[in-house]
Amino acid sequence: MSSRVRVVVAKPGLDGHDRGAKVVARALRDAGMEVIYTGLHQTPEQIVETAIQEDADAVGLSVLSGAHMTLFRRVLELLAERDARDIVVFGGGIIPDTDIPELQQIGVAKVFTPGATTGSIVDWVRQNVAQTVA
Repeated sequence: MSSRVRVVVAKPGLDGHDRGAKVVARALRDAGMEVIYTGLHQTPEQIVETAIQEDADAVGLSVLSGAHMTLFRRVLELLAERDARDIVVFGGGIIPDTDIPELQQIGVAKVFTPGATTGSIVDWVRQNVAQTVA
């Protein structure tokens, strides 16, 4: 049985820009984590199904479209419905600072905004997800 962190990186909704998600996925992979990138235009249902099937430890959501409140909330609701609250949800993208407290209140563990380095994301995942895997 592997103790490597398994992270699903997903692009929910109609957002068609995935360069940032791919950069983060590669950084996590290069840091020794197993990464499953779902591709563009995923529904919350598809993302949660992938996370459960892949036995993911975390889901990283990337949203640039402005639909972050709806999409993050739905992913968290579906994880709860599937008794998968132990999967850590974090995200990033174009998310206004004023929305971050509400996202954290509903269960998003961390939100990375533009300018976050891949190193800070890797470090955060190591400190906040890897400890639950070991």
